[in-house]
Amino acid sequence: MEADDKYKVLLVDDEPLILRSLRVAVPWEELGLTIAGEAKNGETALQLIQETSPHIVISDIRMPVLDGIALMKQVLPRSAQLIFIFISGYGEFEYAREALRAGAFDYLLKPIDHEELTDMLVRARERLDRQRENEQMLLSVQTLSLLARERMLAEFTLGNPRPLQHLKWLENSELEQDYFMAVVRLDDYAGLTARWSAEEKQLWLFAVRNILEEWSMQHGALSVFPFYNGEWILLFPAGAAANRKELGEQLIGGIRRYAKLDCSVGISRTTRGIDQLSTVYPLAAQALYQRFYSGEAGVFIDEETAAPGSREVKYPKELELALMESIRTLNLERMLTLFDELAVFIEAQALPQKLAGHLILELSVVLYRQFEHLNTHGEWSVESLLTKLNDLGTLSGMIEALKTEFREWLEQSHKTAAREDGRSIIEKAKRYIESNYHKDLSIEEVSEVADLSISHFCTLFKQISGYTFLEFVTHCRMEKAKYILRSSSVKVYQVAPLVGYQDPRYFTQVFKKATGKTPTEYREEHVKQV
Repeated sequence: MEADDKYKVLLVDDEPLILRSLRVAVPWEELGLTIAGEAKNGETALQLIQETSPHIVISDIRMPVLDGIALMKQVLPRSAQLIFIFISGYGEFEYAREALRAGAFDYLLKPIDHEELTDMLVRARERLDRQRENEQMLLSVQTLSLLARERMLAEFTLGNPRPLQHLKWLENSELEQDYFMAVVRLDDYAGLTARWSAEEKQLWLFAVRNILEEWSMQHGALSVFPFYNGEWILLFPAGAAANRKELGEQLIGGIRRYAKLDCSVGISRTTRGIDQLSTVYPLAAQALYQRFYSGEAGVFIDEETAAPGSREVKYPKELELALMESIRTLNLERMLTLFDELAVFIEAQALPQKLAGHLILELSVVLYRQFEHLNTHGEWSVESLLTKLNDLGTLSGMIEALKTEFREWLEQSHKTAAREDGRSIIEKAKRYIESNYHKDLSIEEVSEVADLSISHFCTLFKQISGYTFLEFVTHCRMEKAKYILRSSSVKVYQVAPLVGYQDPRYFTQVFKKATGKTPTEYREEHVKQV
């Protein structure tokens, strides 16, 4: 057992001979315990408790300066889980009873029976183990609740609330009041990821998230959660709308100051209701497209994206969706045809060059993001494409540039797909789950293994395997649990952590839902059959 995993024990007695016998006669190493210090009176012990934070105190009841009971009464209000074991003489039985009433774990009489003390320490360690498990379980539940809430908000933002009806308990009323959305996106994210290793990428994204979460707590944000790669969403109450520009600038300044990274912020108009997340996200994201027109990081607000008096442009939404679908399916011929239709659309509206250029630039960014979300693109730069488009003076030139650039990207994606098609990717993910089902697996972790975005991974996994991610993990765990129950005499509560459940009661609930029987009933039925 590692030293950090051992529970610490403090020995307190005014008789050096007893301290020495405790050091020598008790098998501390075998018990998973280590002596953190020794004291000859209660006052010294009090100081050592503050310095060493022991888990167990073995103390004489009667000592000079500060006796054992007085020591315990001072310490327990601050450290309620600290275990006190007292040593008392035959004439001090009333003191021992008082110690038990005051919160002592147990006591033993002098002369010390070291076997009795060892048994007592085994029980004390079992209590500490249960306390530690409970703390870890509580932390896991809190973490799971946070992750589930983030996942729910992300699904609503994507416009997919239906699969999350079972998470309605995570909702609260905060989004039933007016709110607005801020989308924070790292500048030149593709360039950053090209320079970072996988570990560096994880560390940087974790650092940015911490900065945003701390800033959000200080400035009254309703929620903050990661969305696409290099992108986070913050929700604010409508009362902060008057300071939207300032809030965005503070976000940019904080990330620049603490992470030395540049980002831009797109801010939506005010709305109400959790189901409106999917409506305001495109508005905030569309505001962010102005980043590519301005040439520098900044805050871009939804209502400010169109200059006063500028001509209203009909946006080719159907064409955009069709182009995105052609990219998603890697359909080169369809994509090239749609670019020709885009030229016809712009000509039919007789748009001025500046407006036509803005429309093409905006559509280019949307399509590039489609490549990015699918994680099929190589080291391509949308900035270089936008620079080319800005330098062209004719519609036909811009359309040809789009065709050339996206043709190259699509052909490279075809080569990638030929090396590893969707089915082999999902088979790889399933093998990883089957090898790691007993761990606290997250969809983010498996998506990373598959080298896909979370949304693409979820869709592809369901299409190919027939399971959702959670259903397949549960299936693997249940199959392994059934095998253990049939093939061994391992106790039911011990099976749970072997298949990835820290709470045996929750494991039993999941098992019964999957098989129609409790683990005990399942085992008894199969033992009879054998």
